[in-house]
Amino acid sequence: MADAAVAQWTYKGIDPTGKKVKGVLESPSEAGAIRQLKAQGVIPDKLEQKGGGTGLQKEITIPGMERYPSLKDMALMSRQMATMVGAGVSILRALSIVTSQTENPMLTRTLGEITGKVEGGTALSSALEEHPLVIPPLMVHLIRAGETGGFLDKSLLMVADNFEAETKLRAKVKSALTYPIVVLCVALLAVAAMLIFIVPVFDKMFQDLGATLPAPTQFLVDMSHAMPIVAPVTIVVIIATSIWWRRNKNTDRVLRVVDPIKLKVPVFGKLNTKIALTRFARNFSTMIAAGVPILQSLSIVGATSGNYVVTDSLESVSEQVRQGRPIAEALGGAPIFPDMMVQMVGIGEESGAIDTMLEKTANFYDDEVQTMSSQLTAMLEPLMIVFMGGLLGFMIVALYMPMFMIFQSIQNM
Repeated sequence: MADAAVAQWTYKGIDPTGKKVKGVLESPSEAGAIRQLKAQGVIPDKLEQKGGGTGLQKEITIPGMERYPSLKDMALMSRQMATMVGAGVSILRALSIVTSQTENPMLTRTLGEITGKVEGGTALSSALEEHPLVIPPLMVHLIRAGETGGFLDKSLLMVADNFEAETKLRAKVKSALTYPIVVLCVALLAVAAMLIFIVPVFDKMFQDLGATLPAPTQFLVDMSHAMPIVAPVTIVVIIATSIWWRRNKNTDRVLRVVDPIKLKVPVFGKLNTKIALTRFARNFSTMIAAGVPILQSLSIVGATSGNYVVTDSLESVSEQVRQGRPIAEALGGAPIFPDMMVQMVGIGEESGAIDTMLEKTANFYDDEVQTMSSQLTAMLEPLMIVFMGGLLGFMIVALYMPMFMIFQSIQNM
């Protein structure tokens, strides 16, 4: 009897003679199935779990909700490959090892397909380029530069360093936003709980007393009556909006509207601007250091800046550079790029060390982001406490106002 943890996998591929084959095999994981096929000399073209598993072993995947690999996953994979390639391990062997050690299912599946392509003679960068939703374009072009120049291990290290720096940047921003978001959610849940469970009790008591409710109290009572309808609708809207946002957040029509707002929001606008500038400077520096041509680098860093305003500005900058204008002069014509960055790029152009100057600029803005994140956290903590206290205090006062009015009427009799 087969082990309950072992799943069946259907596959299609090419055997050592070049003939197309298909069949079924058993393995506890997709990576294990890929290893079995490689041991048989089969290059997998398609691999699917038969029936998706059964019982507790069944993997439930909701369309559009499968988790994409994080930058941390990509950085770890890149560093592992860089270490192995630098030690003389072949690309195929390195890919096989990182595939078996990767925890993210989507990345495991993607690496399996990439390994099959490389085994068939495709260049690593070209195989990576076939998976734009999983593999960032920055990684593809850095590896291509490394393949061309014969320094693949160094280019993989550049990828890892870049992704790790980006991961740290995101962690700083998340740490600044976590507290206010948690407090806001707790406050909203507390308000909803009071409207659903506590206000109806007071409402019944007020009706028994025949009291005329003041406006704040009447507002809470009306909100409480509406909660049986509002709460389910709100939950459905939140879920639907989350799914829609996950699927459409990276489309041009959404980015054109949302990204400019991100840069203009009070307080957070400056933070978002510095984050976008940090990404631009770091990615541009990495691309130039790897030997990627300037125009190609500008195109790639525009797509990886994380903000449509920067992307749109770099299209104009790229066109001006193509016409022969210096990079610094072209950057100076875009309002998103501050004078300090333009001057640093200009110095880099004159000294022939533009990648070094961009790296220094990225480090400067990275420090600025860290400082602003700390300041935001220190500022938002008391503000959110006051907000939560004021909100709950308003509800408590509003609920007791009729009772105060009744007591005052009794005293005046």
